[in-house]
Amino acid sequence: MLLKNKCALITGSIRGLGYAIADTLAAQGANIVLHGLEPEDSARDAAERLRRAHGCEVLLSQADLRHADQIELMMKAATQQFGGVDIVVNNAVVRHFSPAENLSPPQWDESIAVNLSAAFHTARLAIPGMRSRGWGRIVNMSSVYGASATVNRIGYVTTKTALIGMTRAIALETATSGITCNAVSPGTVPTPAILSRIAGIARETGVTEEAAARDYLAQRQPTGRFVAMENVAALILFLCSPAGSDITGSVLPIDGGWTAS
Repeated sequence: MLLKNKCALITGSIRGLGYAIADTLAAQGANIVLHGLEPEDSARDAAERLRRAHGCEVLLSQADLRHADQIELMMKAATQQFGGVDIVVNNAVVRHFSPAENLSPPQWDESIAVNLSAAFHTARLAIPGMRSRGWGRIVNMSSVYGASATVNRIGYVTTKTALIGMTRAIALETATSGITCNAVSPGTVPTPAILSRIAGIARETGVTEEAAARDYLAQRQPTGRFVAMENVAALILFLCSPAGSDITGSVLPIDGGWTAS
């Protein structure tokens, strides 16, 4: 129980990769702040599954990450219930598929707010308590596109790249405090959003979803398979373990060889 009595806040964690991270941290004793904008029934079901599986406490939050005041309320509620936030995993993301000239100002602003500014706000609000306790872990979920780029995703590429700069700055500011701050850069993970996209490609091209997935992955990851969500979660757990205490300011790819290629 590496994380007994710790509080872990994972944004965007009702389902998909965020939930896998929450599940892994809860299995090691952490109490969880589960966050997302999914329907209330789905959120309650996700929380109950964590409680039943691991005996942890779970706080549900539907904070709208576009608004700093709602992030502040979420962090305040976590502090009131758990005494502070020890682990922050900035996982929530929005994606808009559009060339730069067609991306609307509201879409650009939403990308900056959710993918980047929210990570700053959770970190700035968590750091004072982490400093006082002499321990903290901040993990920013970047992407392979934090080290490269692709077309028609300017908001995503920009924010995932900027998260890496934020990670390095926070790591240096907290280097002597017992806090670490790192970025994790996954390749293609079988999240609901990715699987839905592959299903759409299959419909458009008239092939099976399995064939569409093989082609999709062949263009990206030399392993030819999805990056397993539980493996991303295990990497984050490692960063939260004593073995991760000297890793800070780093960008850790977990991408099936994508960046190497």
